[in-house]
Amino acid sequence: MENIKTNNAPAAIGPYSQGVAIENLVFVSGQLPIDPATGSFVNGDVKDLTRQCIRNVSAILEAAGTGLNNVIKTTIFVADLSNFTAINEAYAEFFGESVPARSCVQVAAIPKGAAIEIEAIAKI
Repeated sequence: MENIKTNNAPAAIGPYSQGVAIENLVFVSGQLPIDPATGSFVNGDVKDLTRQCIRNVSAILEAAGTGLNNVIKTTIFVADLSNFTAINEAYAEFFGESVPARSCVQVAAIPKGAAIEIEAIAKI
């Protein structure tokens, strides 16, 4: 098992890795809409927040030697499921016709009071 770490995504905010690679898979921990350059949430609407989460996922995947085109499964955690359509619109910008399997669930709370968090599993 190899821990994946990059400065191009926010550092873990607890005792966990940004990602873990094992055999031909990489598991990316949930990514908040944090700009790694500032350490703060990006400004904007839920589409902007979604885009930043995916950019962070992508940076970790790149550090593992893979990319969004190899994502098998994502899970999206949202504070308000009424944003589902807007999240889908932003999410679709990053995936072509070969979209991964996905779950999107509303949760009671997300770390740091975030509106969205996205995790991923990809092949290497």
